[in-house]
Parts: sequence; C-alpha cells; structure tokens
Amino acid sequence: MSKLFKVIHNVTTGEIEQVDLTAEEIAVIKADEAAAIADAETKAKREADKEALLVKLGITADEAKLLLQ
Repeated sequence: MSKLFKVIHNVTTGEIEQVDLTAEEIAVIKADEAAAIADAETKAKREADKEALLVKLGITADEAKLLLQ
C-alpha cells in the first residue's frame, strides 16, 4: 500500500506541503470506509427485503405507496 498523505496549501505564501498521515488519521479513514461499506450493505439488504415482501404480497411499489397514504 502506498503511503497516505495530506496536502497543506498555505494560500498566503503559496507554499504547498505534503505531510504523511499519522496512524490515528489512517485509523479514522479506515473506520469511515468500514462504516460506509456496512451502511451500503444494510441499505442493499433492506431494499432486497422490501422487494421480497412486495413479491410475496403480489403488489408493486407504487401500489404499496397507495396503501400507505
């Protein structure tokens, strides 16, 4: 894996600096990525469950919306 870094741009002087991320910053990024993957999986499962229920009931999503109004 290549080293991760952040770019710091001083707009006053125009200086641009690359700084390696700390272990804590990398841990936060990895935790955020894991949370995003878990959220996507949860959303996909919820959508699959909704579709399965609609098939079981024999109605479309639009018909289900009409029932809930």
